[in-house]
Order: sequence, then structure tokens, then C-alpha cells
Amino acid sequence: QVRLVESGGESVQAGASLRLSCVASGLTDSRTAMGWFRQAPGKEREFVACLHWRAQTTYYTESVKGRFTISRDNAKNTMYLQMNSLKPEDTAVYYCAAGAYLTTIPHEYDYWGQGTQVTVSS
Repeated sequence: QVRLVESGGESVQAGASLRLSCVASGLTDSRTAMGWFRQAPGKEREFVACLHWRAQTTYYTESVKGRFTISRDNAKNTMYLQMNSLKPEDTAVYYCAAGAYLTTIPHEYDYWGQGTQVTVSS
């Protein structure tokens, strides 16, 4: 059984940094892509960043390039999202996801965590 558990969301001031974690269990070698998505109130879930679990390939949405860094620790089965220079528009519930293909499209991921709230105030 696949399980993804996010943590690290907080309420912070603009300009602050946060690191989100996603601990994965039950993933097989076929589930090699993982990503971070976010959903703000009244908006659709949007892509933030993704990586190939066993390679260095990463992708970011334009609005977070240079501020966010996605990474993984294979030994700990954990994926991270380091978020620097946070802005109020980054406020959302952040979800991690796992799937077979490295993609920016939410519905192409098979497994999702429960989400962690990030709130950035000005």
C-alpha cells in the first residue's frame, strides 16, 4: 500500500523560508516520478515541481524558479521542497504525488498525500 505523508507547512511572513517533506512508503520501482502541487482556495490544483526519483531530472513552474528547490533522499524515502523568499501568492495547500511518469499534469499521478498548509502573510 502506497502512502505519502507531507509535513512542514506553517504560517510565515513574506520573505521567510520553509522546507516541506514528503515521506513515501510502499512505492515500487515503477513509481519513479514524484512531484509537488499546490491548491489555493477557489483555484485548481497546480504544478509546482517534480523530479525523477532515481535521476537528477527536475522541473519547476516558472513562478517558483530560483526560489524553490525540489530534492530527494533515497535512503530516507523522502522528498523535500525547500521554499525561499516566500510570497503571499505562495499560500496554498501543498501536496506531494507519485506516479510512473515525470509530468506536470496532476491527474497523471497515481498517489497523493493529504496536503500541508502553507500560509504567507505580507
